[in-house]
Amino acid sequence: MSDKIMFIPVFGIHPLTIVVIVILVLLIAALVALTIYGRKLQKKQEETQKEMQAASQSVSMLVIDKKRMKLKESGLPQLVIDQTPKYMRGQKVPIVKAKVGPRIMPLICDEKVFELVPVKKEIRAIVSGIYIMEVKGLRSNLEARPKKMKFSEKVKSKFSKKDK
Repeated sequence: MSDKIMFIPVFGIHPLTIVVIVILVLLIAALVALTIYGRKLQKKQEETQKEMQAASQSVSMLVIDKKRMKLKESGLPQLVIDQTPKYMRGQKVPIVKAKVGPRIMPLICDEKVFELVPVKKEIRAIVSGIYIMEVKGLRSNLEARPKKMKFSEKVKSKFSKKDK
């Protein structure tokens, strides 16, 4: 007996090609499964968005502070922290501390809206529970702050000005 393992070709196909075919079939099956799962998640997200739109209300508030911080450090009620999935508790979320009426409340802000929220100014916000969905300036228009330029972008802009 020899120590080598002999592969008997199935239907005259090399074993390496069989392995490649099996891997391709598994990858295609995984792609189809992820597509179906993604569609279900998208439908669920659209439904929750509609529910939030239905429950939203317009509130005027004075923004005290805004930061990206972990949920545990944000000062949100313990009930909210307990309801969030465990993998989300460690992630940083946009938190806005605002004075709504006589109370100072921490609110979670939408990612798109977070840059538009001015600090230490009064705004009118569309809020659903503790989630800020949209902001409007109460006495003036809101504009996003210009993004900070990276060092390489600054150098390029200086050279382009010299060329002109």
